[in-house]
Amino acid sequence: MRAAARLLVSLCLLAVAPRVVAAAEFACAEGVELRLSSPESVQGGLLLVEVHSAQPLRQLKAAWVGQPLRFWQAGTADTQRALVGVDLEQEAGVFPLTVSAALDDGQRLVCSALVSVAEGKFALEELHVARRFVELSRKDRERAERETQRLLEIFGSVTPERLWAGGFRLPLEGVEASGNFGRRRVLNDEPRSPHTGEDFPAPAGTPVHAAQRGRVALADNLFFAGNAVVLDHGLGLYTFYGHLESLAVKEGELVEAGALLGRVGATGRVTGAHLHWAARLNQTRVNPLALPEVLGD
Repeated sequence: MRAAARLLVSLCLLAVAPRVVAAAEFACAEGVELRLSSPESVQGGLLLVEVHSAQPLRQLKAAWVGQPLRFWQAGTADTQRALVGVDLEQEAGVFPLTVSAALDDGQRLVCSALVSVAEGKFALEELHVARRFVELSRKDRERAERETQRLLEIFGSVTPERLWAGGFRLPLEGVEASGNFGRRRVLNDEPRSPHTGEDFPAPAGTPVHAAQRGRVALADNLFFAGNAVVLDHGLGLYTFYGHLESLAVKEGELVEAGALLGRVGATGRVTGAHLHWAARLNQTRVNPLALPEVLGD
């Protein structure tokens, strides 16, 4: 293979857990090298992929556990990036990540590496409460099911261009997250769905800001989440803001990073004021705290 056709693929695997700096290298083919900043991630983690090439690449594709990666140009012409979401309930184990591309001379490169996923070690909470807190009426259950389907359709759609610009920020200023992402609850001996976001306890009325630039895909009142906003950041990446006291945006509106979305409240099925912040990438449920870690300034 000609020297000009050499391809350098760098995959920076980053998660909310403390970063591992040990690098891993894999020989793909002559003149092709694939590097991992760490070959390990965790359930709910977020991975950043960088592809550097000495010449233009065509049909650049990558996939991990059936999840297609969507690349964007990053800074220089020889660098492209993509994100990979490790779902909250992704099975622990070792899984191949495959990158392929076509060169101008007609050759096709295929590189792969093994990515290890560790268990998230999420908290387990067992509670016994009155039946009225866990059993819904038929009307409420049907409403909740309709809204769940609506959200799935939103998260399943992909805006082909990247809408965010720059690093992600936390949605509240000076408020720490509870650290309850992934928490499992057992109510009256019945397992419930894991907690798919991070809660930020804050006084009612506290301003809630957009984590980054995006289009408002939803601004509505939901049964469980109360007043909620979903931002579409493009390339399959969404952020969710729930239990708001009020809404300051409308569906279809394009908002900039830091824009006021609403204010902290206690709407929906909650017992106190707080913000529920969540993220979806290619329909995978990832810890939103990974966004400023991986895509910070």
